[in-house]
Amino acid sequence: MPRKLEQSRRLQKRAESLIPGGVNSPVRAFRAVGGDPPFIVRGKGSRLWDADGNEYIDYIGSWGPMILGHAFPEVVEAITAAAANSSSFGASTPVEADLAELVISAFPHMQKVRFVSSGTEATMSAIRLARAYTKRKYIIKFEGCYHGHADALLVKAGSGVATLGIGGSAGVPEEFTQFTLALPFNDREALEAAFQKFNHQIACVIVEPVVGNMGCVAPATGYLERMRAITKRDGTLLIFDEVMTGFRLAFGGAQELNGIRPDLTTIGKIIGGGLPVGGYGGPSEIMDLVAPLGPMYQAGTLSGNPLAMAAGLATLRHLKAHPEIYARIDSLSADLVAGVLAAARTAGVATTANRVGSMFTWFSATDAVHDWDSASKCDTAAFGKFFRGMLDNGVYLPPAQYEAAFLSAAHTEADVEATIAAAKVALR
Repeated sequence: MPRKLEQSRRLQKRAESLIPGGVNSPVRAFRAVGGDPPFIVRGKGSRLWDADGNEYIDYIGSWGPMILGHAFPEVVEAITAAAANSSSFGASTPVEADLAELVISAFPHMQKVRFVSSGTEATMSAIRLARAYTKRKYIIKFEGCYHGHADALLVKAGSGVATLGIGGSAGVPEEFTQFTLALPFNDREALEAAFQKFNHQIACVIVEPVVGNMGCVAPATGYLERMRAITKRDGTLLIFDEVMTGFRLAFGGAQELNGIRPDLTTIGKIIGGGLPVGGYGGPSEIMDLVAPLGPMYQAGTLSGNPLAMAAGLATLRHLKAHPEIYARIDSLSADLVAGVLAAARTAGVATTANRVGSMFTWFSATDAVHDWDSASKCDTAAFGKFFRGMLDNGVYLPPAQYEAAFLSAAHTEADVEATIAAAKVALR
């Protein structure tokens, strides 16, 4: 049976009269894949339901944080209990330190953490802190990596910026980005050359240790190790942006998998259990520069919001108590990615894939994707057809070629089998 669309279309039309593009985040508009965006009204476990009653197996998971699935009982109970005492105080609460203690336990280099309300706040604050600590101006980021929409970071960014074909962003003066160096990911020579040219001038290198914003792209063997060595040699701070990968790939994030200690780590998504949150942390020597202890100013009325703290604490406590979750979702993700690739080969549709743990992307391409240049060669029109076919067959994938998909602990073997079956139909 074809999907019903009447209610979602009506809601989209109303939203467009009130909100730019009818959406509060650009990728939701489906401009990259075509078709009508469903308006979601409910989620449970691995499933979503839209306003027309259509049911989907969800591989977005609110772009990563729903690692335990939608409406996970322990998280719902924690939010409900917190909300009964008020949704916000603008003052300190005991749960902030409870969550901070659990977050710090996951990252060996981290002695203190500051919570904020979004990943964008976390990354821009970490960079400001790196500049304050090193007293340097230049920063290095990588092409196709998205670190939020702060002005200085919208340089050759991936994610929605790439999806919409926007060259950075209007409204960002060149002066704001003159100290941002954008390098190709997985290119050691380019990294060495940048440090030779800007010797002792680079405040920090910020990187997604496993990229999720040009699709899922893993670091080449030895690449992050070389990055760590170069930054240490030059006195440059290394920032791992683990907003997406933190507590997702392992309890200690991508840095646990790679055995590398950055100087600062940014986190978000999972630490809020689905509520708006972000954070940045590192050694006391660096973090004590943050106000009120030091001269680096950063503040937020809703930082440490009690609902977000409660949801995050419930999520992390469950993950810590059940470490077997990671092996299980890794195995299920491997079966899913391999099954869809096999279906694509049978259908004669050019498809390749990248996967790290429960993060993955199917690329409409024949060659391997290892950086932004190779990702940009994907057939986005073909991906749009695949996406719409999957949606019509009850599978909700990220509505953009350059976004990673996520599998949760709520997904089952039956979900994986149903998704592969849907792919066989969509690929035909």
